[in-house]
Amino acid sequence: MTTDLNSTQARTRKWLPAFLLKNGLYLFLVALLAIIIAINPSFFRMQNFVFIITQASTRIILALGVAGIIVLGCVDLSLGRNVGMSAIVSCSLLQAVSYSHRIYQYLPRLPLVLPILLVMVLCSLFLIAIALIVTKLKVEAFITSLGFALIIYGLESLYVDRVNDSSPIGGLDPVFSRFAQGAIEFQNFRIPYLILYAAIVVGIIWFIWNKTKLGKNMFAIGGNIEAATVSGVNIVLNSVVVFAIAGMLYGFGGALEGARTGSATNLLGEGYELDAIAACVVGGVSLRGGVGSVAGVVTGVLMFQIINYGLVYIGVNPYVQYSVKGLIIVLAITIDSQKYIKRK
Repeated sequence: MTTDLNSTQARTRKWLPAFLLKNGLYLFLVALLAIIIAINPSFFRMQNFVFIITQASTRIILALGVAGIIVLGCVDLSLGRNVGMSAIVSCSLLQAVSYSHRIYQYLPRLPLVLPILLVMVLCSLFLIAIALIVTKLKVEAFITSLGFALIIYGLESLYVDRVNDSSPIGGLDPVFSRFAQGAIEFQNFRIPYLILYAAIVVGIIWFIWNKTKLGKNMFAIGGNIEAATVSGVNIVLNSVVVFAIAGMLYGFGGALEGARTGSATNLLGEGYELDAIAACVVGGVSLRGGVGSVAGVVTGVLMFQIINYGLVYIGVNPYVQYSVKGLIIVLAITIDSQKYIKRK
């Protein structure tokens, strides 16, 4: 009897740490959610969750962009500034022709797709430059992307100051506004366009990650760059493509954010990169590279958004919200580091 008890205790001692390492963060987030619901049960309503998913849609698009870079074993701190640049440029080109304070008075009404493609290309060029510096010159992605974040912020601030005297860029074309704020309605059920865009992007990125050679190479580079090089993987080319895809998603997400909020300033997107990276880590994307899934990224973003909105919903002090967010990030990175040690 004593032997069986000791054996059970030994199995528990081995099983429990592994279980907590794998699921500890989710348990913490679920417990936090349970506290929010206990404080205000009205939070647990379908209307709130539809709102949360809608608000999370652009964040999902952005997080999927940076997730590919993280899987490569890099990091990108320019995400937020790219979002701001994209929003500013797209909003300035898609103002209503009847708006009295239109920036480009003599510019004809542009097709919606043209400015959006323009900002996607613009953000991709910034990201390609980062990728080339990282892969060709062997500069750390952290420092390179931080430098580019400052460069982009300076450029977008100069742009806003020149074209609009640092005032928010508003008066958007109704077509552009509906592009982000509209919805498909079935009787009493409403599906916002943003959710549809996020679902399409999720499907595309899932296919790239799981069904293409690029996806396979991306995980190989992040898992072991030396082994990938020996296997004949073109590190530079694959990295540039992954970074370029991230830039395209930043551009698209930034344009959506501008249209969703109805205006854009040089401060739009500030801090988005930290939220996106944290959501990726919460969703199981390892900062060490080579590990991650699209489903995990989506889950991480949704969990983060639920907690953020929940804390606001129950009236938690904004400074406390920052502390809770920081705690989640530290916990996620700690667990990620422990998982890496276990794999080693």
